[in-house]
Amino acid sequence: MKRFHVHVGVADLDASIAFYSGLFGTGPAVTKPDYAKWMLDDPRVNFAISQKCGAERGVEHLGIQVEEPTELADVYTRLKDAGAPVLEEGATTCCYAKSEKSWIADPDGVVWEAFLTHGESTIYGNSPNLASLDESCAQSTPCCVPDMTEPTRSTCS
Repeated sequence: MKRFHVHVGVADLDASIAFYSGLFGTGPAVTKPDYAKWMLDDPRVNFAISQKCGAERGVEHLGIQVEEPTELADVYTRLKDAGAPVLEEGATTCCYAKSEKSWIADPDGVVWEAFLTHGESTIYGNSPNLASLDESCAQSTPCCVPDMTEPTRSTCS
C-alpha cells in the first residue's frame, strides 16, 4: 500500500513538533535533534519536518512511499510515463533512513520522490544533484531535497 509523503522545512523544530502533534493528535514516530516524522494512517501520510543546513521554510518536496519492491517498480514506471527526466538515485541514506529512491520534477519545478525504505540510519544522509531534472527549478539548498543547482553531490551533516 502506498503512502503520501510531505517534507516541510521549519525554523523552530520544537515549536513545530508541538504544533503538528496537536494538529495530528499524536506525537512523531521518529524524533532527532534536527528532524521529526509522523507515520499517520488517517490520513495515510508520511509527514516529516526538518531544521537543517539553512533550508528554506515550507514544503521542500512531495513523494510516494511504497511498502513492497513491486509497488516501487510500478511507481518508477509511472515516473517514466510522466514525460519528464527522472533521476534514479538507487540505494541511499536520507532522513535517517536507508531507501531506494528516484526523483522527478513536475512542469513547475515541484520536486517529487518515489521511495521504498529498507531500514533506519543513525545519520541524516546525502542528497543527489537533480540539475538534470529541470534547470529552471533552482532554489536554495535544503538538506533533504536534492540540490537542483550544484554540479556535485551535497552532503548534510
